[in-house]
Amino acid sequence: MIEAVDLQNLKVVVFQLADKEYVIPVSQVQGIEKLIYITRVPKTPSFVKGVINLRGVVTPIIDLKNRFGLGESELSDSTRIIIITLDDMDVGVIVDSANDVLDIPVDSIEPQPEVVGGMEQDFIAGVVKIDSRLLILLHLNHVLNPIKSGV
Repeated sequence: MIEAVDLQNLKVVVFQLADKEYVIPVSQVQGIEKLIYITRVPKTPSFVKGVINLRGVVTPIIDLKNRFGLGESELSDSTRIIIITLDDMDVGVIVDSANDVLDIPVDSIEPQPEVVGGMEQDFIAGVVKIDSRLLILLHLNHVLNPIKSGV
C-alpha cells in the first residue's frame, strides 16, 4: 500500500522508461546505482537479467522495460539500477534514467484509466498529473511478484 510520511504528500523517485515517467515511493528505495556487471542466472524469465553483488548482498536485477513488454533496455551512461526493498528483500530494477525526487500531494493520485489494458495495467497503482507531466505510480508488489517468489 502507499505510505505517506506526512498525510498530505508522498515523496517519490521519478524515473524514465522509454518515453514515460514512472514514480515509486522513496520509502521503498534503498539506493540508485550506476550500471555494474550483472551475472546471468540460467533458466530465469527474460526480464530477469541476473544478479549483482552490491556491498556484499547478492541482489536480483530485472529489466523493467522488458518486464512491461516494452523491449530490452538500451544501456547507456544514464542507465541506472534502482535498488528497491520489498518485504525484506532487495531487488534492483534497470531504468533508462532516474530523474528526480518529488513530493506529490496524495490527493492528486488518481486511479489508473480503464483504457490502459494489457499486462502493464496490473502494475499501475495510479497516475499523477503535475503541470504538464503525467507520472505513473507503480504497484511494486505486482511488478516484482515473480521475483519475490524466488529466483
